[in-house]
Amino acid sequence: MPDNNRETAQAPPVDSADAVWVSLVVPLPPAGVAQQWRDVEAMLRLNPYYYFKSWERTSPTTYRAEFENQSNRTQNMLVIEAREGPGPEFTLHYDSGLKRRTVFSVEAVMGGSRLTITDDYEGVPETERQQRLPEVDKSLKAWGESLRVYFVRLHRWSWLPGWRWYIRRAWIPMKPSARRIVWWIYLITVAEFFFFLFVVLIFTIERGS
Repeated sequence: MPDNNRETAQAPPVDSADAVWVSLVVPLPPAGVAQQWRDVEAMLRLNPYYYFKSWERTSPTTYRAEFENQSNRTQNMLVIEAREGPGPEFTLHYDSGLKRRTVFSVEAVMGGSRLTITDDYEGVPETERQQRLPEVDKSLKAWGESLRVYFVRLHRWSWLPGWRWYIRRAWIPMKPSARRIVWWIYLITVAEFFFFLFVVLIFTIERGS
C-alpha cells in the first residue's frame, strides 16, 4: 500500500505488515492523553475530514457511526469496538472497511507526551488491498494535526470556567467546517475588542493632552 501518511520507512509502531502512522508531541502527560482517547466520539469527530451523519453508543465499548470521509470520498457505516491494549495502548476495531483498526499509543517526552496514531490495514488480504487503494484513508496527518491543536488548547484554556463543557458539548459535535467558522468568529471578535481598547486609549490620551 502506498505511504500516504507514513512518517518514515521504519517498522510500524504496531505488529502489522501494512500500516501508516503519525506522531505528535502534545503538552499533556501520558495519563492525560490516555484519558482523552477514551472519549472515542470526540477523538473521531476531531478528524477534519469526517462529516458525521449519526453517532450512537450501543454499549460501554461499542459504537455505531455513519459518516462521509472527504479525504477519499467514501460513505461509511461502521460498528466500532474500543479496547484497551495491546499493552498500554488503546485500539479501535472496525467491523468493515479497508482499515481494520486504529491504535493509539503514548510515551512521555520532555514537556509532555508523544502520541502516535496508527491505521492498520493488514486484516484485509493483500490482493484485495491493492484493488481497493482508492479507499485508503488519507486523513491521518490532518487528523493528527487537529488533535495536536486540540490538546494545546485543552492545556492552555481548560482552567476557564465552562470552557471544557463548551468545547465537548457544543464545539466538537459541530461539523468540521462549522468549527472553523466559529474559531474565525472568535478571533475576529477578540481582534475587534483589542481595537476598541486601542481607540479608547488614544481617545483618553488625546483628551489628557
